[in-house]
Order: sequence, then structure tokens, then C-alpha cells
Amino acid sequence: MNKRILVADDDDTLRAVLAQSLEHAGYGVTITADGAEALEAVKTGVFDAAVLDIMMPYLSGLEVLAKIRRYAADLPVILVSANATFTTAIKAKQAGAFDYLPKPFDLTVLNETVDRACEQATSQINTPPENAVVKDGVELLGKSPAMQVVFRTISRLTQSGLSVLITGESGTGKEVVARMVHEHSKYKNKPFIAINMAAIPSNLIESELFGHEKGAFTGADRRKTGRFKQAAGGTLFFDEIGDMPLEAQTRLLRVLQEEEFSPLGSERVLKSDVRIICATHRNLKQMVADGKFREDLYYRLNVIPVMVPPLRNRREDIPDLAQHFLKELNTHLGFSKAAIKALQDYNWPGNIRELKNLVARLSVLSPDNVINAEIIGQELTGSTTSAVQQADNTDFAADIASKLEEYFDDLHQNAQPGTLYPEVISNVERPLIELTLKATNGNQIQAARILGLNRNTLRSKIRALDLNVVRK
Repeated sequence: MNKRILVADDDDTLRAVLAQSLEHAGYGVTITADGAEALEAVKTGVFDAAVLDIMMPYLSGLEVLAKIRRYAADLPVILVSANATFTTAIKAKQAGAFDYLPKPFDLTVLNETVDRACEQATSQINTPPENAVVKDGVELLGKSPAMQVVFRTISRLTQSGLSVLITGESGTGKEVVARMVHEHSKYKNKPFIAINMAAIPSNLIESELFGHEKGAFTGADRRKTGRFKQAAGGTLFFDEIGDMPLEAQTRLLRVLQEEEFSPLGSERVLKSDVRIICATHRNLKQMVADGKFREDLYYRLNVIPVMVPPLRNRREDIPDLAQHFLKELNTHLGFSKAAIKALQDYNWPGNIRELKNLVARLSVLSPDNVINAEIIGQELTGSTTSAVQQADNTDFAADIASKLEEYFDDLHQNAQPGTLYPEVISNVERPLIELTLKATNGNQIQAARILGLNRNTLRSKIRALDLNVVRK
């Protein structure tokens, strides 16, 4: 006998398409148009899985899911929704949904999800945790497909204590994602302790992480509690983990393996009871290949990878983000349609951080109640036209291409395998940072803003390149 699937959606066309796709895959399908009908179908029939739209008349998909448990406790339910927000994804998982799919979705993905739901053993069915709480409000915004992948990944981590590695460019909101993983997990009532590895001198890292006793080293005039102890029972977030020196990586790996540590200068052994979340804008795989990051530590941290997309890859989210940042400022301003298009046309090298800072400036500088495209263009380019800048960029690209052609002409004679990328980057990065610091008279805050870098990241690069910064 064919496995039977219940499909409930108030969209006649979509409901028919879903039924046809599942029948073609060999399933028997019962279709309903609203939540009340879906609940009655479960009461009177036997199903192997259910596909429910969250937004339905009479009863929402979430309400149906809650009531279904009285009649079919082990029925795997797949929730779908066009209101594809982070909170929706979390609510779906915390309510005990087998999975959550944002609309529009690929029918192949739906069929594969239904296959997994039907194959999963009864003992593995998700059940809602006691006293599950979802915090409403705008925490993470994004209806784009790229952000929906992030939302679904986070929603699956609510009851997991596995290590998470968050990657993405500077300014994409990696720490916000880390906090959301914490706040929607079983660790939410315990501390969330963040530590930026790019901001700590290498000789103080062990003291910061594990603490020290009074007199443990020169300058240790009192006992210090380390971040592992501060985060006990909660989450320890390592921002810019790629900037951690190798010797500190070795100590961290030992703690993760043995689940215990000792403060510097102490014989006390303390248990490590923290959930580890890390973030970096660096390519850790390449760093492993280059011998700059321990391979065993990389695999220990990269259990659950989460890639936060750059803003240019989620342009459909820009209007909501811009409006949200404007609302946070408690102003009565708005954006014109042309202004929104100007924001979406820009490439955002500084990502969400750059957008947030721009909105803050616009709220002060805009002479009208409606922010127009002209003032956005002026703020983004420094002038009403960018023809000169485009020409300069073209010349710069031509110069780089010319140098690379020279390199490849000599490749068979002089080049060492695997050195091209770091060689080109180092040759560009050093003069870029040196000249930017010179132009800003050594002002690192201003230089970081021009470069589109986090201030701590710039400091780390200055140390790595051994640059002499003179403030005038």
C-alpha cells in the first residue's frame, strides 16, 4: 500500500501542483484547503507525513501541528510558508515540525523532504521541548533564498550543543547569527561570552581564555577569571578565530579534547562546560593548507558550518533592512522608490554594517522627509557621478592584469606551486594599508572606515604586516 501524505494549503493552484508532484513520486495524497479540514483529516485517517502551509484559514499550520499531537503524536509534519522569516523558521522547529520550507521551493526538494520524513523512525520524530519560547521581533531579517538557508540551519540547532563555525565577509552580521544560535538554544538562560581574537595581544590570550592567579606573570597583580569560566553552562563565541596564533590554537584544542583547563599559575583543574561558536572572514581551509591553522582544530570547530551571505547576494533584503535601521532611529523619514533602487544597485563592500551606518548618516543629512536617490548617490560615491572613479578602477585592473601576465610569462621558470594568491594579495595589501594610513595621518578609525574593514581587523593586519603607524 502506498504511503499517504496529507497536503493542506489554501492556494488552489499550489495545492494541485504539490499533489501532482507527490503522486508522480508514488505517494497517495489527500488534499485540504484549510487548517480545520486538515485536523479533521488526521482525526479520521492514517497518514505517513503531512505538508501544511503555516498561513491557512480557521487554523494556522502551527495550530494544526499542536492539535495533531493529540491524535497522531508521531506524524512527521513539514511546514511551508511564504512569510519566510527567521522567527517563522524557529517557531516551526520548536513546535516540533520535521522540517520547514520557505516558499517558493523546488518540488524536488519537497519530494526529498517527504521521503526523509516517511523513512524516519518513530523514535526520532521531533517533539516540541517543554516551555519552548520564541522571541518575537526583528532579530535577523531576510526573505532571500540565501538567508533562508541560514534560518533553516539555525532552526535545526535549537537543541544541539555541537560546535558551529560561522563564515562570511566583514560586516555581514556573523555575531548577530551567533547570538541567535545561542538565544534559541538550550543554553539561552546561561551566559553568552564573546571574545575577539583579533583584538587581544598574543601574549595575553591564554590569560583571557583561562584566567590567571595573582603573580602568575609580570603585571598579574590580582586573580582574573577567564572567559571559559565566565561562560560556564553557556556559549563561548570566538570572533575572528582565524587570527588566533598557532600556540594558542594548540592550547584551545587540548581544552576541547579534555574538557578541562587550569588558570595560569594554578594547579586547580576546572571543567569546561561551554558550547563553542566561532566566526571568521578568513578562508580557514586555505589557512590549514598554508600551515597557519591547525587541521585538527579546524575539524573540531567546523562541525556545523553556517555561511552568512554578503549583502550583494541578497539584494531583495535591502529594502526591509534599510527600513528597519531607519525605524530603529525613531525618525519619521522614509525612502523614495528611486532611493531603494539606488541602495539595491550598490555593491556594499562593507555589507550590513555599511548599510546601517549609511542609514544613520542619511537620517541626519536628508533635508526632506523622504530620502531620495540623489543624496544616497552623493553619500555612496562622494559626488553625483562616478565616471572618474570607474575610469580609475579600470586603469587599476589593467595594471594588475599586466603584472599577472608578466608573472605567468615567467611561471615555468621561477614560480613555486601554491604561492600565487598569497603573493598577489600581499603585494596589494601592504601598500593599500600603508597609503590609506598615510592619507588619514595614521588615524586607524578613519582608515578602517575607508577600507571597509572592522577596526580590530585593521589592527590585526597592521601587526601581521609589521607596519609602523605614525599618528600626525
